[in-house]
Amino acid sequence: MTENSLSPSSLYSAFDVFPAPKGAATHIKHMASTLFNDTGSGCLYTLGGEGLSNYQRQDSMELIRFNQKIPNLLQRAIAYGDQLTTALQQRSDSLKICHFRDPWGGLPILSHRASTNASYKTVYEVNALPSIELPYAFEHISPATLAKIAAQEMLCLEHCDTIITPSHATANMLVNKGIAREKITVVVNGADINQPQPKPVEAPAQYLIYFGAIQQWQGIEDLLRAFSLLADFEQLKLVMCVSKHNRIAKKYRKMADKLGISDRIVWNFGLTQEQLVPWVQHATISLAPLTDCSRNREQGCCPLKILESMAAAVPVVASDLPVVRELIADNVHGKLVRADRHHEFSLAVRCLLEEPEVAVEMGRKGQQHLAENFTWQQSCQTLSGVYQKLLTEQVAVTS
Repeated sequence: MTENSLSPSSLYSAFDVFPAPKGAATHIKHMASTLFNDTGSGCLYTLGGEGLSNYQRQDSMELIRFNQKIPNLLQRAIAYGDQLTTALQQRSDSLKICHFRDPWGGLPILSHRASTNASYKTVYEVNALPSIELPYAFEHISPATLAKIAAQEMLCLEHCDTIITPSHATANMLVNKGIAREKITVVVNGADINQPQPKPVEAPAQYLIYFGAIQQWQGIEDLLRAFSLLADFEQLKLVMCVSKHNRIAKKYRKMADKLGISDRIVWNFGLTQEQLVPWVQHATISLAPLTDCSRNREQGCCPLKILESMAAAVPVVASDLPVVRELIADNVHGKLVRADRHHEFSLAVRCLLEEPEVAVEMGRKGQQHLAENFTWQQSCQTLSGVYQKLLTEQVAVTS
């Protein structure tokens, strides 16, 4: 924090490290930039990380990071909210819109507004609900704790001014929770079509690619089992581009050892978006084996890995789930396979490997589909419409 802080017109809060080599950081960059452009200035409040300063300022934007090392997630979330409250107290007179991605930021923002009668409008960006996601990461989290978190989420949903979400599946889930549909705007994720880049020197001659997070719901176990069934493609490799070499990655590397495929897998950790692009562009097929679980089917998501593969004109083999069908059509932009069926997943990959002309055509159609429907420019235009409506309402309140 600094005494010479800006008087920002907007604030964007995200309980995520920024910048970082993960899809959430890409999403935050585009959403926050749109907010700050529409309002004229902004404060981005995020988690910190190794080598990231507590405070940065550039022109009409300031970036505050919560850098306290608190191992317990919920205790860290509470401390994150306390620091956010302090930031709000120092800036609330100038704020017109506060945008938050999670209840950890939402509760302090809504509480501060209620206690001070501040006039700023609020946006709850629901990409995921912790009450649904946390049990996948913390198996022993108690039902009582989850119920408390769910109540906090509902408070944020009910008291924010508007909600944005990246998929219709997620919007439907919120409606089923009692939220008015007219309060929700679907703002899908996007991707940019980049200029062709040289193939990475260390890249295999032919490879499949998986990139993104490796949480349980991503289906990495099925992916490895499916790849083990493609041993007759002797030159084929699997490239895994993931953010961290953590305990989860170690688990999957051990699994690859047991399956006898370790020598056919190339692991890349912590690639920046710029470093990732050529790896995706030169892949034969991109893989998205999402599991059929409550997180993916009921809560919903909008997988950036699918959109970014389409942008690179790479065909996708993915799980046949509603959130995936929102983005691609089976046998048009790739192949969709019943979730949690690694034999079927392997067969779909095999079909494209044996018909390379078909694969190339699917990639071309996927890129065209993305250009027409899912660019970041289009998504940010939709988001800008949400902000402009709120700004008009905010002016009416303060006039």
